[in-house]
Amino acid sequence: MITFLVSIALLIVGYFTYGKYVEKVFGVNEKRPTPAYSHNDGVDYLPMGQKRNSLIQLLNIAGVGPIFGPILGALYGPVAFLWIVLGSIFAGAVHDYLTGMISIRNRGAHLPELAGRFLGKVMKHVVNGFAILLLVLVGTVFVTAPADLLHNLTSGWLALPLILGVIFVYYLLATMLPIDKIIGRFYPIFGALLLISALGVGVSLVVTGAPVPELTFENMHPGGAAIFPLLFLTISCGALSGFHATQSPIISRTTQQEKQGRRIFYGMMIAEGIIAMIWAAAAMSLFNGSVGLNEVLANGGPANVVSEVSITMLGAVGGTLAVIGVIILPITSGDTAFRSARMIIADYLNISQRKVANRIWIALPMFVISFALTRIDFTILWRYFSWANQSTAVIALWVGAMYLFLSKKNYWIAAVPATFMTMATFSYILNAPIGFNLPWGVTYPLAAVITVAIVTVFFIAARRGLNKDIPLEEELKPTA
Repeated sequence: MITFLVSIALLIVGYFTYGKYVEKVFGVNEKRPTPAYSHNDGVDYLPMGQKRNSLIQLLNIAGVGPIFGPILGALYGPVAFLWIVLGSIFAGAVHDYLTGMISIRNRGAHLPELAGRFLGKVMKHVVNGFAILLLVLVGTVFVTAPADLLHNLTSGWLALPLILGVIFVYYLLATMLPIDKIIGRFYPIFGALLLISALGVGVSLVVTGAPVPELTFENMHPGGAAIFPLLFLTISCGALSGFHATQSPIISRTTQQEKQGRRIFYGMMIAEGIIAMIWAAAAMSLFNGSVGLNEVLANGGPANVVSEVSITMLGAVGGTLAVIGVIILPITSGDTAFRSARMIIADYLNISQRKVANRIWIALPMFVISFALTRIDFTILWRYFSWANQSTAVIALWVGAMYLFLSKKNYWIAAVPATFMTMATFSYILNAPIGFNLPWGVTYPLAAVITVAIVTVFFIAARRGLNKDIPLEEELKPTA
């Protein structure tokens, strides 16, 4: 329990200390107009308040990631706590803050456009493909997960195809309508429910004296899965997630002032880290260790763990409300996943989004593909999602490092986690059955060589960028 409480405290302290340092390194300009005003189109660009933006950002980035990921990561034991704390403070929150703030400085641009500007034109096309793949996978994962939870909650009374259909209809509306019509109106309420359910489980762990294990570096995974790199891809949301880089530009287009960025982007990632800590601790303490947890996972996956934890810690009524909160959570990330994909495609093809017809013909093909993907086993989808997700995070961190390098600021705050995760993602794909299926003895040295090569290329490109005088931001019209 001490490790759990100290971890929560460190996350909070990290926001007020390292978060403030990152903000100082970036250098906010309170007088600079934001895209919410300079590009107001009444659909994607429009100003909203800091509290509303913060809750929307939290729901956008959360999904089932900070719940399902930590539950699966809990199989490794308390070492998962270490990654959640260090990852959130020094990697995930830095990643989210830089992508959000650089986007604000560049007309609310999405990651593919930023990658094209700071990493080269070829990377724009590569990242565009990566981002669309990731977002469609996220949208699909965040359809199947809440549908399964709702199907179980009603004891099978509601048919699974019907639930899937209703969720897809909602996604279509949320993807196409102006952001303040559904997302801006209902997300603050959903955000409150999310926080209340997570805090309810967390307080119950403390009050009941749940046997949350203390920190140890022992690998407790029943299957003996390697901590590196598997833990760092299993727990993505809640520590570091490339999905967030696709979501931050949604809010960068509605942020009123740059000074709000630390709370909206860095702060909400820390909040997600706290949620991840709570669910990891619950999964570790309520099922008699990793073996017991593995048995529960085998009989219904992470959704079954959520139901068991919620009912055990909060009782029938409170547990049901918590499960409803967890059902809403992925839905409120799935809709913005498709919305973000629609915006990225529109930006890439330079298609105005003022007309509803333009939004429809971009969105519909994505939903058709996503519906087809719901037929694939969730665990397989999660593996592909994990790799695509963390690969996107790596790209976003290198974009942030390049921006800071060209700004002649401390780029190491982004370059260090970028290097670490480059090694992790290549180690994963080289070894994984969904990748090259190489033995660890070959995987680690090869991944190290690739990582060194990428770091070398980064510094060569960065020095050339200084000579080319690449524009770091777009000039915006003064606020009216």
